[in-house]
Amino acid sequence: MKDRILSTIKDLRAYALHKGYEISLSYHEEDSYLMRFANSAISLNTNEHLIRLDVTAYDDRKRASYELITDLGKVDAMKKAIDAAAELVLHAQALNYQPSIPTFTETFIDESGYDAALAQISNEERLEYFNKASAGLETEDIKLSGIFSNGATTLAQINTRSEHVQYFKVSDAQVTIVLAHASLKWEVTAEQSAWRKADLNPATLRSDLAFLVERYQKDAPRQLPLGQYDIVFGAAATADMVNFMNYIGFSGGLMKRGYSFLSEEKIGQRVFSDKLTLSDDANCLDTFPMKRDYMGKPRDLFPLFKEGVFQAYTWSQDDADEFATQSTSHTVPHKSLVMEGGDVDASTLEELVKMPREKDILYLPFLHYMNIVNPSRGMITGSSRFGALLLKKDGTVAVPYNVRITQSLLDVFGEKVAWLSKDTVAYNTSASYGARNPSSIVVPVFMCVRDLEISHSNSSY
Repeated sequence: MKDRILSTIKDLRAYALHKGYEISLSYHEEDSYLMRFANSAISLNTNEHLIRLDVTAYDDRKRASYELITDLGKVDAMKKAIDAAAELVLHAQALNYQPSIPTFTETFIDESGYDAALAQISNEERLEYFNKASAGLETEDIKLSGIFSNGATTLAQINTRSEHVQYFKVSDAQVTIVLAHASLKWEVTAEQSAWRKADLNPATLRSDLAFLVERYQKDAPRQLPLGQYDIVFGAAATADMVNFMNYIGFSGGLMKRGYSFLSEEKIGQRVFSDKLTLSDDANCLDTFPMKRDYMGKPRDLFPLFKEGVFQAYTWSQDDADEFATQSTSHTVPHKSLVMEGGDVDASTLEELVKMPREKDILYLPFLHYMNIVNPSRGMITGSSRFGALLLKKDGTVAVPYNVRITQSLLDVFGEKVAWLSKDTVAYNTSASYGARNPSSIVVPVFMCVRDLEISHSNSSY
């Protein structure tokens, strides 16, 4: 299949050259599988195979794109797409900067992140995974729901500036399991991300779910008073906040447009806790990385924050062109963000609960309905909803109703950080819509932050 894909896009390049067009081609193929559960039964089991061809045509400062869903056998339709893009660019409005055109200096093929066993996992294996992860936890009142999504993504690129190609293939899986009480309305959740089948471990999810279900059944629920709390964030909450930082923190283009809480003067200065080291690491397979960007530039380890010190902005080629700077090999569909762990031995929820504590600690594994309140201040908001616990200083545990925090990322990741767990985990941040683009962020299993304000506290789940 790889040879056929590369042969096809090379033939399309030859067609464009014959017609005198300046174009780049991006071929995207996905095999996607989804098993969905609701009310302790399979509610949907589906798969799809899609091929997209994106054609970008250039004419000096003008640029236009045309995309179609196609098939490898429909070469004539793909040629018509090239013609359409070439026609569109004639009528496009000129940009106020000169856009760069990809020019690959060598052929690059990377299939290191592809595992056929994961990409082609069977329906029986997906069902078995769910059964193992939820074994003995369902009752008449507690119902199972969730998803098991897996598949493969193939990306191939070529342009009229060079005969060289780029080819990437990755496999991925994203699992979410929810146990919800029908009448009491509480929900607990566990998730897992994988790029290879060997990483799937339903026993880990069952352990977390069993512990949470026991707490939610036995420990008294309560409404928390407003005020400041020491909060331990789970991996999902931390990863989602890092993901927001990706947009309103260190993106050079958004900074220039006024949507960053960091200024250029902050480069080289400590803006976060010295416990925070965050990089874009294209060598970390857990993040489904691209080791070359769309411009053909090599990608490696790119430091963003080192012990709290801001190292650099990321620049896509288009933003770099617009603002007259150099790209940083970040013309990619997603970054490979990796946050280093700390020095605390706590890798499971049970270990966290058993840790000695001098005051009450609020555990928030997830932040639901997150959004940006003020990008220039780094202000975000989100509610707890799934699996929160109040770890009381006397060693007991209470179940809090939903709370909301509205905080600046400068505070969350700043000097209030008390500790990070040694162990890290990949949290899947893949979107459910559009072309398949598997992504995840590696973060510590737990992050403890002192004295964060709760802005709202519900009187029920």
